[in-house]
Amino acid sequence: MSSPQNGAAAAPARVFDKALISVAIVVVLGTFMSILDTTIVNVAINTLSKDFNTDLATIQWVSTGYMLALATVIPLTGWAADRFGTKRLYIISISLFLVGSALSGAAWSAGSLIAFRILQGLGGGMIMPAGMTILSKAAGPQRMGRVMGIVGVPMLMGPIIGPILGGWLVDDVSWRWIFYVNIPVGAVALTAATRLLPRDKPSAIEKLDWLGLLMLSPGLAAFVYGLAETSSSGGLGATKAWLPMVVGATLIGTFIWHAARERQPLIDVKLFKNRTMSASAATTGTFAMAMFGAMFLIPLYYQVVREKSALDAGLLLAPQGVGAAIMMPIAGKLTDDLGAGKIVLGGLGFLFLGLLGWTQVTDDTSFFILGGSQFLMGLGMGAAMMPAMSAAYATLQRQQIARATTALNIIQRVGGSIGTAFLSVILTHQLVSRLPGAGSGGLGAAQKLTPTQHDVVAPRIAEAFGNTFWFAAGAILLALIPALMLPRRKPDLSDPQQIDARTEAEEAEAVLVEI
Repeated sequence: MSSPQNGAAAAPARVFDKALISVAIVVVLGTFMSILDTTIVNVAINTLSKDFNTDLATIQWVSTGYMLALATVIPLTGWAADRFGTKRLYIISISLFLVGSALSGAAWSAGSLIAFRILQGLGGGMIMPAGMTILSKAAGPQRMGRVMGIVGVPMLMGPIIGPILGGWLVDDVSWRWIFYVNIPVGAVALTAATRLLPRDKPSAIEKLDWLGLLMLSPGLAAFVYGLAETSSSGGLGATKAWLPMVVGATLIGTFIWHAARERQPLIDVKLFKNRTMSASAATTGTFAMAMFGAMFLIPLYYQVVREKSALDAGLLLAPQGVGAAIMMPIAGKLTDDLGAGKIVLGGLGFLFLGLLGWTQVTDDTSFFILGGSQFLMGLGMGAAMMPAMSAAYATLQRQQIARATTALNIIQRVGGSIGTAFLSVILTHQLVSRLPGAGSGGLGAAQKLTPTQHDVVAPRIAEAFGNTFWFAAGAILLALIPALMLPRRKPDLSDPQQIDARTEAEEAEAVLVEI
């Protein structure tokens, strides 16, 4: 006869049966590959700019185009899962991602690389939600929290491993291998998905808002394109800058009008009548502008100002990933105990302090100070991103959670795209104003300096980076305004509606774990 202790010890073993372990392995392979690719590219931006002899306003589209593609495809995932089945969608997504990876590695120009990165993003954007849908069905709501506690670990390692692996590949192999490295991992993931994932049948297909898609996606792309063009076309007064921005803003505004009247819109804008949902969206979007923009600039500082290799830049980025990995599970528990609003405000405080350190950079700032600032930024990421989103879920009906997840995910990606483009524009202007004879080249002019010239102007280049980071810090201050409207009390778990919403929200948050 077994003792109660023995029975208790045996219970956890039954939580992870063979079928669930198989599904979890497949999902981890696919999602880790997509997360790795999000973080691996930033350390290669300086090299790509040199190799393709192009300016920062153009090469930043390697990141911006990828994020816009992710935002575009996210609302299609639910429809595609019903149309093709989740297993087939997962396999299609990985296949598209691998084709995009192979073509990106073979790119012959900046334009071709940007186009192939967009293709890669169209596949990568569906890997995470499709994989999490499969995992949530296999685990069920009772086991999802414990499963994510294990599955989330390799996901959190992506932002740490990605820049280091990318730096090593850029320095010692070729930048092309930051894309080719996906092929063997993806091949294993495809094989495992084909053999291990359970079959599922397509279900009833909801109508897809094609008109909304044709307005929103081009509108976002046109607006961000016009913003990026301000640095190379003479400012906002240039036709190449203001015209795409006006067209983009018009399309986005028309989409909002259309979505408010459509029965099944691409994004349910009626959700934003909920004050907490609106506050969550505004906090998430503004936070993403600052965070993704800063993550784009920091490797450039290490490589352009401090003349570090791509590998060294990747290693120097590690404190940020470590901070985020430490804080995310802590923030999740504190959010349950204290309420999301308090945790988000604390996270934004960490972020502001970390970015404040970067506003003071010089050409010889201690790497310990820079690493400490990045660690604070990582803590802020972990404490602000997920709690800001989960705050909205606690105030919504169970059936609204999926639509809210789609909307928040799109806002996060679009915010990151705008932030990357905007900060690259600011940095270009700052560099041009400080480098004699730079013309509109900015980053290109800084890259072409001889060692002697670099020593002379390095303080001015560092000053350009420092001034640019003030705009990122300012965005965090703006994020504090909607964050003050987030609930600062713990959820009422005696409310059956909130219990149902929390169960659904835990599964939805898993989709948003990508950094």
